[in-house]
Amino acid sequence: MSYRDALVESMRLLDSYQNVIFIGQSVRYAGHAMFGTLQDAEIPMVKRIELPVFEDTQVGLSEGLALGGFLPVSIFPRIDFLLCAANQLVNHLDKWNEMSHGEFNPKVIIRTMVGSKEPLNPGPQHCQDHTYALRLLCPNIDVYCLDSAENVVECYQKALASEKSSILVEYGGLY
Repeated sequence: MSYRDALVESMRLLDSYQNVIFIGQSVRYAGHAMFGTLQDAEIPMVKRIELPVFEDTQVGLSEGLALGGFLPVSIFPRIDFLLCAANQLVNHLDKWNEMSHGEFNPKVIIRTMVGSKEPLNPGPQHCQDHTYALRLLCPNIDVYCLDSAENVVECYQKALASEKSSILVEYGGLY
């Protein structure tokens, strides 16, 4: 199975859960490779919420949806710009359980990508890998490296089974 096919299978797996909703950039409209995986997985448009580029608000919205009973799959086409959501990610999503003394534990699945430098290098702000830093900044969030087709579906299964939020990092060069 190719890397892309494994991602499509994973999106179908996520979609099989009634409470899953996909939000972010390029979820309803083409503009990024991630859109194609949603299209090929035949994710219904009613389960997709297209958002503008406002990363911090996107994670906050994802937390609110999770507190309301949804399982948001929050899509950030570039991990570089997930950093713009550091406040919500590090100070809120990662700390909800602790801050609420175990009363609240919103679960969000964040899907993001390290951009490819081929066939054209998009520049240094579009292809950095911040996976290690995210693990240090968010000790209460599972961070997965989807570095081969063989581990893609397994990592999404782990994210679904976990009670914690997860960040799944794809690699554009593997598409």
